[in-house]
Amino acid sequence: MQLVKDISNIKLGVIGMTEGNGHPYSWSAMFNKYNKEAMTAECPFPVIPDYLNKENYDTIGISGARIEYIYCNDRKDAEHVAKCSLIPHVVDTPQEMIGKVDAVIIATDIGSEHVMRAKPFIEAGIPLFIDKPLCDNREDLEFFTSAIAGGAKIISSSSMRYCKELVPYWNGNFHEVGTPRLITYSMPKKWETYGIHALEAVFALTGPGFVSIRNTGSDRRNIIHLKHRDGYDVIISNIYDCAGGPLTIQGTAGTVQINIKDSYTAFRTQLVNFVEYLRTGCEPVPYKHTEELMKLVIGGIESRAAVGKEVMI
Repeated sequence: MQLVKDISNIKLGVIGMTEGNGHPYSWSAMFNKYNKEAMTAECPFPVIPDYLNKENYDTIGISGARIEYIYCNDRKDAEHVAKCSLIPHVVDTPQEMIGKVDAVIIATDIGSEHVMRAKPFIEAGIPLFIDKPLCDNREDLEFFTSAIAGGAKIISSSSMRYCKELVPYWNGNFHEVGTPRLITYSMPKKWETYGIHALEAVFALTGPGFVSIRNTGSDRRNIIHLKHRDGYDVIISNIYDCAGGPLTIQGTAGTVQINIKDSYTAFRTQLVNFVEYLRTGCEPVPYKHTEELMKLVIGGIESRAAVGKEVMI
C-alpha cells in the first residue's frame, strides 16, 4: 500500500547536518541535480563533488521525487546546501515542513538526537528515512520499536548495505570461500557513528543471528568481536584516525577481500529504496534486522563502558 498520495510527484524534506556529515549536500543532489560551479568550489566536503562530478550529469536524479525543503540547525548551512543542491525552500523549524512534504529524510548521524528529530513527523504521520544509526541507546530503541509497532512508517540503514561490491555475497552466498570462519573489516572515525557502516555491510552478507558483542577498545580505538549463531566470528576495528581497509571473508576453502569504492551507487540505491518504500509500503529491509543492528551498536558502547565485557544480543 503506497504511503504517499502521488507516487509520481513525491515532495521530500531533508534535515541536516552534523559535524563531519555532508549527506544533505550529496543526497539532495542525487534527487535534484546540483549547481556544478558552487558544489565543486564551495562544498565543505570535497569528496562529494569528487564523486558527483564523475557521474553523467544527465543521469543524476531519482524519477518522480525531489527535495523541496531543507532545515539545518544553522540556517546558513541550510541556505548553502540549498544553493549547491537546488533546493527551493529553506525553513526555520523542521515543523514548517509538515503539510508541505510527503516524507522526510533525517540526514544526521548522531543517534541520540533522532528521537527528538523524528517525533514531530511521527506524530503528524509523515514517513521517515533516518540516517544511520537509528539510535545509540536502549531507551530510544524501545521508542522506535514501539512507534513502528503503532504504525509509524520509518526505515533506517547504512548505505554500506547497498555497495555493489558486496552484492555477489549477499545473504550467505559464500561460494568462493566454502564455510566462513572469520569476517574482518576496519572503519575510521567513531563507533557511535561509523560502527554501523561496518556492521551493516557484514549483516548484508551474514543475515541476522548475532549472539554477542565484545568491545575491548577505547573511545578512539574500538576493537569489536562479534559471534554469529552460524558459528563464525566477526572482527571490526573502528579506529578514529586509521584509514579503512577491505572487508575480508576467510573460510574453509579460501579467502576473498572486497574493496568498496563506489559511494555514489551505494547512496543512490539507498535513496531509491526509500522512494520505492513510499510508493509500495514494502520495507527494503525488515525492521527486525534494523533492531538487531541497533542492539549491536548499543552493545558495543555498553561493552566498552564495562571494560570489554561480553554483551549478549
